[in-house]
Amino acid sequence: MTQTPIHKLIITLAVPTVLSMMVTTIYNLVDTAFVGTLGTSASGAVGVVFGFMSILQAFGFMFGQGAGSMLSRKLGARDARAASIIASTGFAASFASGVVIAILGFIFEDPLIRMLGSTDTIAPYAKAYLNNIMFVAPFCSSSFTLNNLLRYEGKAKLGMIGLLTGGILNIGGDALFIFGMGMGIAGAGLSTAISQVISFSILLFMFLSGNTESKLTFSNITLKDRILIETVETGFPSLLRQGLGSLATILVNFKAAQYAGDAGVSAMTIVTRVAFFLFAIALGIGQGFQPVCAWSYGAGKFRRQREAYRFTIILSELVLVTLTVFAMIFSGSLIRIFRDDPEVIEIGTRALRLQCISQLFMPLVMVTEMLMQSSGKKLPATVLSSLRGGVLLIPLLLIMPALRGLAGVQEAQPLSYILSVPCAVLMARWFFSITPKEDS
Repeated sequence: MTQTPIHKLIITLAVPTVLSMMVTTIYNLVDTAFVGTLGTSASGAVGVVFGFMSILQAFGFMFGQGAGSMLSRKLGARDARAASIIASTGFAASFASGVVIAILGFIFEDPLIRMLGSTDTIAPYAKAYLNNIMFVAPFCSSSFTLNNLLRYEGKAKLGMIGLLTGGILNIGGDALFIFGMGMGIAGAGLSTAISQVISFSILLFMFLSGNTESKLTFSNITLKDRILIETVETGFPSLLRQGLGSLATILVNFKAAQYAGDAGVSAMTIVTRVAFFLFAIALGIGQGFQPVCAWSYGAGKFRRQREAYRFTIILSELVLVTLTVFAMIFSGSLIRIFRDDPEVIEIGTRALRLQCISQLFMPLVMVTEMLMQSSGKKLPATVLSSLRGGVLLIPLLLIMPALRGLAGVQEAQPLSYILSVPCAVLMARWFFSITPKEDS
């Protein structure tokens, strides 16, 4: 982690992460396409349930990236015992948070579905999908944690195995349950639930089988020495980003339904899935950068950290330019794949093109946020994460539609991405001004 050439190391770590994310996003797209054959309201339900999944992901990423950043710095300092305590405590906290979310979800299911932005016609589909997901909520949240711990150890290939297996089974399960067994949208939920448990089991096995430097054991779980508190503090930017993203998704659903009904919710759901597919490769490259950044910082290899930062931004930008040009040219055709409804296509085409333009600004913001979080700079990471995740977006979602109607709904998220860039530039300059230029 501290000797391999930067370019080779980041690409080596990024490839399995990119593959994992591609399979996950391909599953999301296939799921959206399959459900889209059931009607526009069913297609909109995918977006509603996505808001709930984002909540689980928020807690999974908070404990995973919080513990992972700390773990990676401990391993860089050659303290495997401390790394194991951090990993075990983070995993246990993530699983417990999933249990709490599931219990609350079942108790308040109907209000929850409404809160997530469902219309009267979408609600029955959303409930049928969500019922299965809530049963496996603890496995979902802790799977995100385990995958992040593996990445921060530099074992992204092991995480890839679990995510690839789950994603492939999910695609097959969708076809079997939705069409083969005629279960409709409930089949999509059941397929997701089963694949999440299998993926969790594989990821947990990687730790229990001795393939990792950190060890997950009950005896390593602790509430002492501020480990859990520091894990939450370090991972809070991820919780804030994902949590605000979930809130923004809910608000997008509400606003889209307000101005265009079920077609609006369906269109924005599809655009979100397609845009994330485009961004997934760049995000995977960034996740390959995170362990390199944390190890280098922990080992005092500051020049190496600078080189990794620059290389990651450039590579991510090149990838996004290539993908977004393609998506802009064929935006209408891409939307039609998921729902062949003229109104959905019209709304989705413009929204997707705007998303493509704004994503060209994202690598700088994304990699700077990862730089701060991996180096233990909690407050700057939290500020930048909150800006990108919702502090800018949520007010824009309230203001822009009031001024421009449906067009404002389409424009709010792209504009929020662009407005977060100046803050990222200032933070990067500040970080490198206070970080030693020479290795310690």
